[in-house]
Amino acid sequence: MIPELIQHGTGLYLHVPFCASTCDFCAFYQEQPKRGDIDRYLDAIEREMEINPPGRVETAFWGGGTPGLLPAEDLLRLGQAMVKAGGQPNEWTVELAPSSVRADKLAALKEVGVTRVSMGVQSFDEATLDVLGRRHSPKQIMEAWDAIESTGFQSRNLDLIFGIPGQDEKRWAADLSRVMELKPDHISTYCLTFEEDTAMFVKLSQGKVKIDKNLEARLYRGTWEMLEAHGYAQYETSNFTKPGHACRHNLITWEMGSWIGYGPSASSQWKGRRWTNPSNLEGWMKGIEAGKPVCEQIKDLNESDLLTDALIFGLRLNAGVKPAELAARFRAELPPGVSRLFSHLIEEGLMEANGDSFRLTGEGRMRADAVGVAVLEQFD
Repeated sequence: MIPELIQHGTGLYLHVPFCASTCDFCAFYQEQPKRGDIDRYLDAIEREMEINPPGRVETAFWGGGTPGLLPAEDLLRLGQAMVKAGGQPNEWTVELAPSSVRADKLAALKEVGVTRVSMGVQSFDEATLDVLGRRHSPKQIMEAWDAIESTGFQSRNLDLIFGIPGQDEKRWAADLSRVMELKPDHISTYCLTFEEDTAMFVKLSQGKVKIDKNLEARLYRGTWEMLEAHGYAQYETSNFTKPGHACRHNLITWEMGSWIGYGPSASSQWKGRRWTNPSNLEGWMKGIEAGKPVCEQIKDLNESDLLTDALIFGLRLNAGVKPAELAARFRAELPPGVSRLFSHLIEEGLMEANGDSFRLTGEGRMRADAVGVAVLEQFD
């Protein structure tokens, strides 16, 4: 029997699929907002939480799409429905786009109990934003940030992207300097990925843009050094925090806790099972309206599944992992190949050990994806 993972808390993810436009790099499910669809969506979210109630949740995270695209009264309704279903979360994050930030929307989020906002800046450079197909300007970023600051949320995160075509080390360093001048509590920096079915992937396949792995590596290292020097502690490959502001919701996910997702395309790991809602607004709503939610990619988890993923995602954390402790937590057997792999990684300078704890070195974090694949192979 799969142990309940309540010791790591329960998270709730809510997907708001509406977005005014699709950025060239974005592969998340989204739809153009229409009033009728928004009303049906809100009705369906309320019904979905009645059909499959979350129980008491520790954290909540609203992603998209652009949650901030909803009018203030809709944000209030959505928040009140969630609190009714799962209680008031200790940490509640809402993603915002600079162009969607308005004082009345921020006031509604604050009133309903949101503690943390995460704004997708991506870059402060006009030309770089244009390459990404973003619809906001540097001026809008600053106006949105001023409004967020005035509202007084407990924690504020800003997202940046590097490895963008045409972006060199100087332009990236300028973006990092600008973001630190704003003094957010948390900074997330992501290397651009070329997801299929995006405009950026099409440009890559046509040879209009290219990937420079050497430049990406330099940008990774430079980011870590610069942010650490300014008091931002790296706690995961792409995430940096001031003391007390690490994203607890993401930690629940990385540590293989339990989370339940609502809305189209939302994923869940709940009561020993994983599943994903349809990435189709109409299909998702019809299932909810019929009282029979549609679930896709359903997987019943076993102890080995959870241990494998806890090791893979745990090694992306600067704190690292304690394999024996994780094996005991999930009541799973640790394959002997894991110990041999870790010894090999230590010899290569990609990992370091401290008693029963193992963590990747800086060079190891550069190869975290490959390390994850190697860990997975030990369980086959």
